[in-house]
Amino acid sequence: MQNDTTAAAPQPPIKLASLKKTFRLFRYVKPYWPQFALGLLFLLVSSLAGLALPKLLGNLVDPKSSEQLFKGMNLAGVMLVAVLVGQAVFSFFRIILFVNVTEKTLATLRQTVYSHLIKLPMKFFLERRVGELSSRISSDISLLQETFTTTLAEFIRQMIIIIGGVVILLITSPGLTAFMLATLPAMMVAAVFFGKFIRRFSKQVQEQVAAANTVVEETLQGILNVKAFANEFFEIARYRKRTNEAARTGMKGGKYRGAFSSFIILGIFGALVAVIWRGVAIGMPTSALLSFVLYSLFIGGSVAGLAEVYTNLQKSIGATEHLLEILDEPAEDLSPVTAIAPENQLDGQISFRAISFHYPSRPDLSIMNNVSFDVYADQKVALVGPSGAGKSTIVSLLLRLYDPVGGHILFDGKDSKSFPLSQLRSQMAVVPQDVFLFGGTIAENIAYGKPDATIAEMEAAARQANAWEFIQRFPLGLDTVVGERGIQLSGGQRQRIAIARAVLKNPRILILDEATSALDSESEKLVQDALDKLMEGRTSLVIAHRLATVRQADKIIVLDKGRIVEEGTHDELIGLDGLYRTLSDMQFAS
Repeated sequence: MQNDTTAAAPQPPIKLASLKKTFRLFRYVKPYWPQFALGLLFLLVSSLAGLALPKLLGNLVDPKSSEQLFKGMNLAGVMLVAVLVGQAVFSFFRIILFVNVTEKTLATLRQTVYSHLIKLPMKFFLERRVGELSSRISSDISLLQETFTTTLAEFIRQMIIIIGGVVILLITSPGLTAFMLATLPAMMVAAVFFGKFIRRFSKQVQEQVAAANTVVEETLQGILNVKAFANEFFEIARYRKRTNEAARTGMKGGKYRGAFSSFIILGIFGALVAVIWRGVAIGMPTSALLSFVLYSLFIGGSVAGLAEVYTNLQKSIGATEHLLEILDEPAEDLSPVTAIAPENQLDGQISFRAISFHYPSRPDLSIMNNVSFDVYADQKVALVGPSGAGKSTIVSLLLRLYDPVGGHILFDGKDSKSFPLSQLRSQMAVVPQDVFLFGGTIAENIAYGKPDATIAEMEAAARQANAWEFIQRFPLGLDTVVGERGIQLSGGQRQRIAIARAVLKNPRILILDEATSALDSESEKLVQDALDKLMEGRTSLVIAHRLATVRQADKIIVLDKGRIVEEGTHDELIGLDGLYRTLSDMQFAS
C-alpha cells in the first residue's frame, strides 16, 4: 500500500522533498557561514548596483541631466564609472569568498561521504558496484561544486534583477510594464514544463555515466583477465555501449533545453519590439524609453538565465539525492581503537550456538543451518568441505561482517554483539587466498597491520613470514613499490607479505582462508612454514581444500550444504566411512 501511495503522489510534494534534501547540505556550510554571509552581502550590493546602470545610461543621453561635474564629463557619466568599478570590486571579492567556502564545504562533504561509506556494512557493498560508488564521490560532488560556486549566486542575482527591475518599471510606467509582462507567464509555464523533462534526463545521464565508470573500474581492476582472454575489444564495445547510451540521453535532453532557450529568446525579443513600438506610440521620452528597454533586457536576460540555473539546480538535486542515499544508509558502530578495555580482551575461545544464516540479498537461499561447534583457546581447528559448504561464511560471521539470522556466536562465553565491533575485529587477522595489496610500498603494506610500526618491527615480521629474503633482493628493500594490487610480486611473495602483516598485528584469533591453495610447491612450503610460526600461541581457524595442510589440526570440522556432518581429528575422521575420508581418498589418489 505504501508503494502505491508513493507512486500516485502528485509531483509538487516530491519536488519539495527533493529541495528539502538539498538544503540538508547547508549543514556543511554552517562552519563557514560568516564568509558565506559576507559573500551574499557583496552579491546583493553588486546586483543592486547593476540595477542602477539602465537609469544612469538613460540619464547619460538626457539633455536635462547633462550638467558638467568635470570638464567633458557630466554627473551621469561619473556615476556610471563609479558604479561599474564598485560592481567589479564587489564581484571580485564575492567570487573569492564563494570559492573559498565551496572548496572547504566540499572537502568536508567528500570526507563525510567517504567516512560514512567505508563504515557501511558488507550487505551494502553486495548491492553496489565500485565504479558507481566512485562516481558518487567524484562526479556528483563536482556538480555540487558548480552549484555552490556559480549557480546559487546566479539564482540570487537574477532574482534581485527581476524583482528590482519590475519594481522600477512599475514606478516608471505601470501601463507599459503590464504590457511588457504579458509574455512572462507563458515563459514561466514553459520553464516548469521543460524543467520536468530536463531533470529526468539529467538524472538518467548521471546514472548512465556511473554505469560507464563501473566498466572502466572493473576492466582496470581485472586487466589481467581481460588480456588473458583477449577481450579488449569486447570491453571496448561494452564501454562504447554505455557511453553512447549516456550521449543519446544527453542529446535527447538537449533538445528540450534547446527548445526552451529558443522559446525564451523568441519571447524576449518579441516583447522588446512590442515595448519599443508601444513606448513610441504613447510618446515616452527617448531617455526614459532607453532606460525602460534596458531594464526590460535585464529582466528578460535574467528570466532566460533562470532556465540554465534551473537546469543546473535540477542536476544538483539529482546529485544530492544520490549522495544522501549513501549518507542515509545505517553504518556499523565503529570507533578508533586506541586501547582495548580489559573486559573486551579475547582469550581465544569461540562457540557457535545453533547458527543459521542467509545473505541479505538472497533470503531464499539458506547458507548455514543450525551449526554448532566449539573452539578452545590456542586450538588449531580446520574447516573442510566441498565448495559452497559454508566455510568462508563462518569467517564472515566471526568478523561480524554479517550477523546470523538465528543462534548466537560467543567469544569467551560472551555474545559477540556485546563486544565493540572495532575492538573485536582488531583482535583477529585474516590471511586470505586472494591477497589484496595496496599499490604503495612493501613497508606500507606490512604496516597495514600496525600503522605505527617501526622499521625494526616490520623487518622482524617479514623475517617470521619468510619474506625478508626476497625483500632484501629488491634494490629499494621495504621501499619497493608493489604496483596495483601487488601485481609486481609473485603469488607466494604477496602471500608472505600478507602473513607479515598478520604477524605485525599480533592477533588473538587467526583465520587462514585457503592461504596456500593457489601456490606452487616451493612457495607453499615457505608460506606453510611461515603460517606454522604464526599459528603458535593463538587460536587458529584454517579453511583448506588441501587436506594435507590440516592433518595436524587439533580438530577438523567437516561441513556440507551448510551443516556440520563430521567432527574430530584426522585419524578419527579417516576411521569413519564419511565425507572427510571420501575427500581425502579423492585428493591423495590423484
